[in-house]
Amino acid sequence: METWWTLTWTPCLAVAQVLLNRPSEAAWLRYARKHLSGMFPYLPQQSGWNKRLRAAGPLITRLIRALATVTPTSVDQLRLIDSTPVECARSRPTAKRSNLAGEAGYGYCASHSRYFWGMRLYLVATVEGMPIMWCLANPKLDEREVMTALLEVDHHLVTAGQVILADKGFAGQTFEQFLDDLGVHLVRPARAGVKRDREPTPVERRLLRLRQWIEAIFDTLKGQLSLEQHGARQTDGLYARVGQRLLAMAAAIWHNTHIGAPRKRSLIAYDH
Repeated sequence: METWWTLTWTPCLAVAQVLLNRPSEAAWLRYARKHLSGMFPYLPQQSGWNKRLRAAGPLITRLIRALATVTPTSVDQLRLIDSTPVECARSRPTAKRSNLAGEAGYGYCASHSRYFWGMRLYLVATVEGMPIMWCLANPKLDEREVMTALLEVDHHLVTAGQVILADKGFAGQTFEQFLDDLGVHLVRPARAGVKRDREPTPVERRLLRLRQWIEAIFDTLKGQLSLEQHGARQTDGLYARVGQRLLAMAAAIWHNTHIGAPRKRSLIAYDH
């Protein structure tokens, strides 16, 4: 019964919780018992739901991968990469008491000009926002090293001839050589004060105008899918709750693609 519950109901309820904007587990279970009891006859208590969700982290990752595999993209040769902060605590006493203290750390978010305590979410996505691969890492780690490790693990998901669009933080000879070895071409803005070896081609200039697409994807995760309200206090809980948001976005993109919706990342039809 426990295995069946975890494999079938947990991902469905996890996606519904995010799409219906109920980040609080207690409030979500009250809502589910009142409105969803016909679809889910058995709902655990809050501690039981927390335990099942944390255990479902690897399953959620496999489901994201499965949805990405069967969902066509409008630009198959283009991938977007970037990272964004996932804050886990505000005050120093909370950070010191947190069970995430061994994994999380202090970092700086240049786009918002602020320091934070938590982890960074690294994402490789299609232009529609479908997650291809992702991971969480300490914010003190170099972005290029983390992305290199992520692409090394899942190198079979990177196709020779693809173009990766990144920001200037991924500039570096070692990282670019690594991508060249994979047969992938990196397009990024020039770093301030650093002269390019060559001028970008007209195609690269057009691609650079699309740099904000990845920021729009992160905005969807944070603004509509409550990424910053994950409430996790343990490593496996944080992994599952971040995956929960990515799975909700992937499921919406998959469904919108197959019904022919004009905006693949639109959540309007699912948030009420």
